[in-house]
Amino acid sequence: MKSATKHNLKTLGITIFILVVLNVLGTLFFHRFDLTKDKRYTLSPTSLGILKQVQNPLSIKIYMEGDLPADFKRLQQETKQLLEEFQAYNKNIVFEFVDPLENEEESDELTKSLFQKGLTPINITVDDKGKQSQEMVFPWAVAVYNEKEVNIPLLKNIMGASTTQKVIGSIQHLEYSIADAINKITKNKQKKVAIIRGNGELKEIHIAKMLMQIKESYYIGPFTLDSVAKDPNGTLNALKKYDLAIISKPTEKFSDEEKEVLDQFIMNGGKTLWLIDQAAADMDSLYNDMGATLAYPRDLNLNDMFFKYGFRINPELVKDEQGSPIKLATGEQGSATQYQDFIWKFAPQVYPTNQHPIVKNLGGIKFDFANPIDTLKNGIKKTVLLQSSQYSKTIGTPVEVSLNMVTEKTTPQEYLNKGNKPLAVLLEGSFDSAFENRVLPFKDNSFTAKGKPNKMIVVADGDLARNQLDKNRMPVELGYDQRTGQLYDNKDFIMNCINYLLDDTGLINIRSKDVELPLLDKEKVYESYTLTQFITIGVPILILLIFGLVFTFVRKRKYSK
Repeated sequence: MKSATKHNLKTLGITIFILVVLNVLGTLFFHRFDLTKDKRYTLSPTSLGILKQVQNPLSIKIYMEGDLPADFKRLQQETKQLLEEFQAYNKNIVFEFVDPLENEEESDELTKSLFQKGLTPINITVDDKGKQSQEMVFPWAVAVYNEKEVNIPLLKNIMGASTTQKVIGSIQHLEYSIADAINKITKNKQKKVAIIRGNGELKEIHIAKMLMQIKESYYIGPFTLDSVAKDPNGTLNALKKYDLAIISKPTEKFSDEEKEVLDQFIMNGGKTLWLIDQAAADMDSLYNDMGATLAYPRDLNLNDMFFKYGFRINPELVKDEQGSPIKLATGEQGSATQYQDFIWKFAPQVYPTNQHPIVKNLGGIKFDFANPIDTLKNGIKKTVLLQSSQYSKTIGTPVEVSLNMVTEKTTPQEYLNKGNKPLAVLLEGSFDSAFENRVLPFKDNSFTAKGKPNKMIVVADGDLARNQLDKNRMPVELGYDQRTGQLYDNKDFIMNCINYLLDDTGLINIRSKDVELPLLDKEKVYESYTLTQFITIGVPILILLIFGLVFTFVRKRKYSK
């Protein structure tokens, strides 16, 4: 007996020792296993690097709790599981799910405060076996760190997509959205962005939404080239302190001195985002009594620079059958004006086909009077980010453009071998100076003929970064078209360009992650609804009933003797 007790105590001791050792090893050697096919919950090295920046408690409040529609329940679960993964790597991450509509007495105040923060809800039509109902959902989260706050959009607005498709796209961007938000509030701003002024560029109010987005991650400031005339070297030295220059739709000629400043900025490693219109035309000029405007070539005196860097923007208009919708008055019924939707072919609606991180997983991007870009051979790597559809062609300028063109009839033969015009191009490499072997407009002792490894992005439409204004002259969301109510991915594209040009953390590469989500076939579900109900509810009841009958029969037989 004593021997058995001694043996049991020995076994218990060994078991306890093994458990202690395993716990210690588990603490020292942490690892989580992701068994999903697409490695959905395996955080990228970039995300892990961002998590290391979180030295103090960071709280995330997610406003998706309660009785949610099925699609948003899935988004909620994916968000929760991903945040648990973030939390596993850094215990400073704290999160909670909140139902903003739980308490009727407080919900009005809470929803009002969410509105003020820019967290707008969406109304979802829920279809349950043919019965439809409306539900309001707040697909947002708010992260707070060291008294800094940032909104996290959890639902990506994909134009023309169903709720299910939007949720799928949102899940694909979930890690990026959360990591980007954490990066914004934990990382000290370092990079500087110059908004070039002095040559008729877009006014600040027309690029307000772009500027607001940039301010969240980078220092930003207007930089006028007017001082070049008096002190070109001083202007150049000041510009060299910036990391990126954005030139947004200039309308006036650049002087040779201004060009040399920009050129040497590029040669010294400065990144550039060119948003250029080589043909003068815009939608505002069309809304007149005639409903027409004259589109004509615009001379910005930049062609020699662009040619040297390896591209050319032609002063032509791209006419695309895959245009954006436009509402036009077609008559009156009683006292009310009747409007009809048309396709405006001078506003290409571009869906990216390239798998580059800048454009991967983006939706439709809207152009207005875009120009085609030619790429030239010069040793610079060129990547076409966006291009018109195969059913597109170019129209030479000067040319009269009229709203009556919406009624034109066309055939596929008109576009044969004419489409796929480059509209946005990424250039990477060591650029040659446009002033190499030329007399310099001004003396520069630090002149560089061969640039450092660099990159620039050229977009042949300045209006792509332009936000519209509402009736109170306030800017609306970049990419939102008030005339049709359509929201395009212009903002995401512009920010991806800026992030790519300045990103040394590799954050944008998270976008390359693909998530495969198996979807239920609703029609098949409806067809097999009765059978499914029987299997899930009826079969267990039937088994219990059979068991009860058998048990009763056996018991009676046993005790009847």
